[in-house]
Order: sequence, then C-alpha cells, then structure tokens
Amino acid sequence: YAPKDAGRTEAMNGLPKARLFGLGLSMGSFEEHVAAIATLGKDRLSSYVCCVNVHMCMEAQDDPEFAAVVNGADLATADGMPILNSLNACTGSKQERVAGNDLMPAVLAMAEKQDLGVFLQGGKQITLEAIVDRASKEYPALRIVGTHSPPFRKATAQERVAEVDRIVASGANIVLVSLGCPRQERWMADMKGRVPAVMLGVGGAFLLYAGQDRRAPKWMRDASMEWLFRLWLEPGRLWKRYLVTNTKFILLRAKEGGRSRSQAARQR
Repeated sequence: YAPKDAGRTEAMNGLPKARLFGLGLSMGSFEEHVAAIATLGKDRLSSYVCCVNVHMCMEAQDDPEFAAVVNGADLATADGMPILNSLNACTGSKQERVAGNDLMPAVLAMAEKQDLGVFLQGGKQITLEAIVDRASKEYPALRIVGTHSPPFRKATAQERVAEVDRIVASGANIVLVSLGCPRQERWMADMKGRVPAVMLGVGGAFLLYAGQDRRAPKWMRDASMEWLFRLWLEPGRLWKRYLVTNTKFILLRAKEGGRSRSQAARQR
C-alpha cells in the first residue's frame, strides 16, 4: 500500500514532511516535535501546528481551501492511529504518534522548564479555570499569561483584532487553541503573521486535561479503536460523524492503495 503522493518530503523547521492523501505530515519522534515547538515559541516565530486525525484528513479531502490550511502548518503531526498506520505503511517508517492529548501536557512541562509564556484560547470559562488550577499544581513555575473563552460563532472583525491585541499584549510564546476542527485550524492560519507565537490546535485536549472528559484505555488507542470509545461516550453527537467520516476514510485508503498497485503493475 503506497498512496500516489507518498515519499515526497520537504524540510520545515528541522523536521521533514511526508505526503499522505495530499497532506504533508511531519516526521520525527515525539520529543523532536516538542523541541521544534519550543524553538518556534522561544524565537517568537508566528507559526502553527495541526494535529491530523481522520476527521481533519477527510475535511481536507472535501475542501481544497482547508487542505491548504493544513499544508500551511509549520508542523502537522500524525495524531490519529489510522493516519499513523497509513503513514507508516506507505513510507516504511516507524513514525511515533504525536497526539494533541499527549502534546498539551508535554508542552506545558517544556514551557515551565524554558520559562515560556502560555496562552489558552478557546473552550468554556469553567474549562479554562480547571486547566489553570491543575497546571498550577503540576507545573508551579509555569507562566499561563492569559486565557480567552470566545463565543461559539464567527468572530467579528473587531473581535478578531481584539484577540490579536490580547495575545500580543500577554507576551505569550505558545498559544494552545481549542476551538474544534476545522475552526481552530482556520483560526491559526488567519493568525499566522499577526500573533508572534507558535499556536497549537489541540482540540479536546482542553477537556481531557481539565478532567471534564475521559480518554480511551491505552490498549484501545493502540488498536485504533479510540473512536469506538468516543462513540460510546457520546453516541448522539458522534454516530453520524463516525459512520460517514470513517467510511469515507476506508474508501479513500482503498482507492489510493488500488491506484498505487495499478501504477506498480504498469511499471513492471
């Protein structure tokens, strides 16, 4: 199995990218990704990180503009296990999973160690308060320099300017973003060049770190069954998304695999 665009790489911020289903995914260990984020934050480079799962991948297949947003990310990590397995299958590599749920606490720990200011963008106010409370106990020297819980609607031009001013004034090196996909990725792309910090789209990691959500057991995550656990927790909200999105992804992988086999047969 090898999609037609597999194997093309490009260097970006010290980590190469391999293309999968039209998306450039960053290659490197979990620690190398955290180190790259630290460098971007320390240097105050306006940049952003996407954590790519099946949902994001399929959004990109259906929307070329959104695909450009993901491909514009300075780092795009293999978050979901189906994405990771596909990446390793088509590149022959042993890429580690770099999930937003794991990145968030690792980045907080790194920020404390390197004295980098962190801003929290997104989520409900009660969630932000829970994150700040937990982080103050786990990382007592960590500087959370600001938080903002925006309304769940498209921001006005005036509100967007205020968001930029708020983050810039905070002196943040790192902005953790939880607005949901694809809203948070579009937000980060819009903020690139305006916010002098590295922005990480970590989605549901806010709820998880705040203790307001649960994560699948490790054996389910390793077996690519995390979606089943999520479905069990929120069947009413997620059944349609998983039915449609997962089916489309399976068909996409089969289609690309068949195309690659046909190309290989013609070359023989």
